[in-house]
Amino acid sequence: MTRIAVLVGSLRKDSHTLKLAKALTKIAPEGLEFDFVEIGDLPFYNEDLDTDTPPASWTRFRKEIKAADGVLFVTPEYNRSMPAAIKNALDVGSRPYGDSAWGGKPAGIVTASPSGIGGFGANHHLRQPLVFLNMPAMQQPEAYIGNLWNLFDEDGKIVTEGTEDFLKSWLEAYAKWVADHI
Repeated sequence: MTRIAVLVGSLRKDSHTLKLAKALTKIAPEGLEFDFVEIGDLPFYNEDLDTDTPPASWTRFRKEIKAADGVLFVTPEYNRSMPAAIKNALDVGSRPYGDSAWGGKPAGIVTASPSGIGGFGANHHLRQPLVFLNMPAMQQPEAYIGNLWNLFDEDGKIVTEGTEDFLKSWLEAYAKWVADHI
């Protein structure tokens, strides 16, 4: 079984991005096991706190990322970029210097937006730090999910025609990407 850490960029309890992440785990191919990793409780990275006893949430987070074979980022776009919670998670996981939890972990990025462009800016901004963190990010196919608010029924099932098929094919490509990079 391949363990995938899922990081959701929206911290809202009933977020559409969280619904999308949960839907992805339900339609994924066999062999992937998904662990949702909490990022909302991580204090902003401050090296002064990274002592012999860093915040417990940082220790928990770093351990969960290190245990994963790959990472799936599912995030909305905020102001043409990634949410601060995702950037902070990247920073927390990259420290202390020389002990990054991210190194070599294959990444997949699914961005979403209520608009038609599906989080294009967030997707591309997120790729920039992944290069520095030595996380090979799957290039193709790309996943920009637009019109997010109309994507689900009351039970969280994808109802937009063609979207579920696209996401299944994306997940198959991601499963292969991870297998090729672990």
